Formats: sequence, C-alpha cells, structure tokens
Amino acid sequence: MTVEQIGTFAGEVWKALAEQKANSIKTIKKATKLKEKEIYAALGWLAREGKLHLGDAEDPKEVDVVLVED
Repeated sequence: MTVEQIGTFAGEVWKALAEQKANSIKTIKKATKLKEKEIYAALGWLAREGKLHLGDAEDPKEVDVVLVED
C-alpha cells in the first residue's frame, strides 16, 4: 500500500462520511468496498489532518466516525 493509495482511500472514506452513507467501520466498509486495513489507513490519514472525530458506538466492537465541521 502506497501513500498515494492511502490518500485515495481517505478520499473515498471522506466522501462516504460527508454523504452520510457511513458512520462506523462496518458501514464505511459497505459504502466504499474497501478492505478493513485500507479503511484504518484512511482513517489515520483523515485523523492526522484533523478531519474526523472517533467516538464510542453503541456496539462495543465498533467505532463511531464523524467528520469535523470546518
């Protein structure tokens, strides 16, 4: 996985979150068709840029993912 690929994955995840098609790892996976490791790389990219907030979901095995308002 290259940095360019991770950037592309981050764009796909951001789009799914922005269009409110996703708010958890499970729904991001469904909306983007990315592999779990690609999703986590993308989330790391977006988190580093300050673009999202990670919180606790109702399911203890999940993470709630929300875009940060600019």
